[in-house]
Amino acid sequence: MKPLQRREAWLAALWLFAWLAATAWARPLTLPDEGRYVGVAWEMLQSGNWAVPTLDGMPFFHKPPLFYWISAAAMSVFGPHAWAARMPSILGAALAAWSLWLFTRRWDGEREARRAALILATQPFFFIGGQFANLDMLVAGCISATVLLGAHALLLAEAGLPHRRALLAAYAMAGFGVLAKGLIGGVLPAAVFIVWLLASRRPALILRLVSLPGLGLFLLVALPWFVAMQLRYPGFFDYFVIYHHFQRFAHSGFNNEHPFWFYVPVILLLIFPWTLAVPAVPRQGEGDAKPSVTALMWSWLAVIVVFFSLPRSKLVGYVLPALPPLAWLIAAGLCARQGRLARMVKPLAAAAALLCVGGVVAAVFYTPHSARPLGLALRELRGAGDAVVFLDRYPYDLPFYARLPAPALVLNDWRNPDIPKHDDWHKELYDAGLFEPATAARQLVGREALLARLCAQPASWIVGDRAQVAAEPFFSGATEVKAVKDFSLWKLPRSGVSCPGTPSDGSAGR
Repeated sequence: MKPLQRREAWLAALWLFAWLAATAWARPLTLPDEGRYVGVAWEMLQSGNWAVPTLDGMPFFHKPPLFYWISAAAMSVFGPHAWAARMPSILGAALAAWSLWLFTRRWDGEREARRAALILATQPFFFIGGQFANLDMLVAGCISATVLLGAHALLLAEAGLPHRRALLAAYAMAGFGVLAKGLIGGVLPAAVFIVWLLASRRPALILRLVSLPGLGLFLLVALPWFVAMQLRYPGFFDYFVIYHHFQRFAHSGFNNEHPFWFYVPVILLLIFPWTLAVPAVPRQGEGDAKPSVTALMWSWLAVIVVFFSLPRSKLVGYVLPALPPLAWLIAAGLCARQGRLARMVKPLAAAAALLCVGGVVAAVFYTPHSARPLGLALRELRGAGDAVVFLDRYPYDLPFYARLPAPALVLNDWRNPDIPKHDDWHKELYDAGLFEPATAARQLVGREALLARLCAQPASWIVGDRAQVAAEPFFSGATEVKAVKDFSLWKLPRSGVSCPGTPSDGSAGR
């Protein structure tokens, strides 16, 4: 790439990043997802243990660590702000849009590249996903870069041009995709390539994508963390790979069950107003100087949507990797047409940008699931050494907003055999505790253990609803400090606890 081209490429990356990050500070973290993943990153930063992600001090192996590493690193540099905690998603979105711009610029032209990047970056689904602190946009960015680098390498090879560096970069990016969200980071790009080359009747080219040095680079990036966790926690492989990849994919009974066709209307609704341009989308080979590129985008879109439509449990963010090829197809259709459709680009882009920003503004004033007010109150009032107790709940974002230096105690009946049967926060903490039972015994407490801990602290802070606090006799000395919707923050001084050996427990003088 020439110096002028490199300058333009970096300017494009800067503009995309600035657009995606500009409003990331405005709204609070939402529960459960943003609070959960930022909470894990916050614990990583506080503990200094960057190897093992933890939830309430216990190993949390639902996902690999790349999101937590980036989020914790950003908070360490810029401070513990919501926008810094969302940095992995911002970077993932910027990577996807920038990769699409670079690829399209090389193989279709500057006009098509600008339109594809503009359409992608202003899709409300993509824009909000780029500011939502969970793993979906980060892995979407890695998958997008992997697919586009691999396709770029293959097109270069077909043209007789040097292609090995692009292919190695694709393998490395696939490794980062695995570190972002597991096996799909490598499996989905491979499926896209296979479907693409079969659909375009070039199956022999599949072997051109096989690279032993690339495979070595992929393993060098992806494998060490998994090996380290398996050596340290012998049950890691069974839990992370077998349970979270295969059993959860194949079985029902998890949250968010939806029909097979769920993602089609979701995508069309959430990319509005670009939905109005979908009729312009070309069929394979239509209006494209390189029919194989159109086939790539259709194959990419189909693989992502079909793959995530197969399991009954579906979350909206899973199909974010389908948005870059859809943006390319819309851009290709608009560039190939004249008349009314061709004139739609500017008004649609303006309307889409307004919807993107408007969605963030609406979330500023309406965030129904957030413990931010309680966290800010606790940050201001909590003294050094005070215990924090979550009463039959786990507000994931509260440790971040309260700047808690250590995990909270969580009161519940942890011997209840129904806990592992329900896909909720109880099970997450219960599963995490299985990897370190001694830590679980300290953090996940019953009534008797909690009373002993409260008696050892100068003061305690209780997070729970009024009915639960009133139902526990040893919380009778607590004072409500802050309330938001269905739960409150209470201060409990040690003098308000009926501790063994004190006059208030009825044992004095015996």
